[in-house]
Amino acid sequence: MKRLILALMILAASPALAVNPDEVLDNPALEARARDISAGLRCVVCQGENIDESNADIARDLRLLVRERLVAGDTNEEVVDFIVERYGEYVLMKPTTGGANILLWGAGPALFILAALGAMVYLRRRSTSTGPGSDGLSKDEQARLDELLGK
Repeated sequence: MKRLILALMILAASPALAVNPDEVLDNPALEARARDISAGLRCVVCQGENIDESNADIARDLRLLVRERLVAGDTNEEVVDFIVERYGEYVLMKPTTGGANILLWGAGPALFILAALGAMVYLRRRSTSTGPGSDGLSKDEQARLDELLGK
């Protein structure tokens, strides 16, 4: 009984695909290609889900568009290129690393290196600098301090 409950909990926790039965292609090879392509395309409404997992209307439209292009004879790359041309690179779950995106990919490590260098310079200057009270107190100041402290 415990195993049955555990199995049901695991099934309930797994992601449910939003692909409707009327969207599924008759050709299993084309359907497998469509699922593979859909896994790499982001829902523009949900933003964190691919189009197979999303119930949004735009995700359904994208799933149908992928299947239409595959039935028309496009390759996987041609289908993805068509959708990216239409909706922009935002629809890709894994953005490309070429073109202008190289600036975005390199900005994180570059800023980290700059911050590390800035911290090193700050700490080095701080350790070698003389503080405001390092010259010591004058005789008058020391006498007044001793008087206040009761020495």
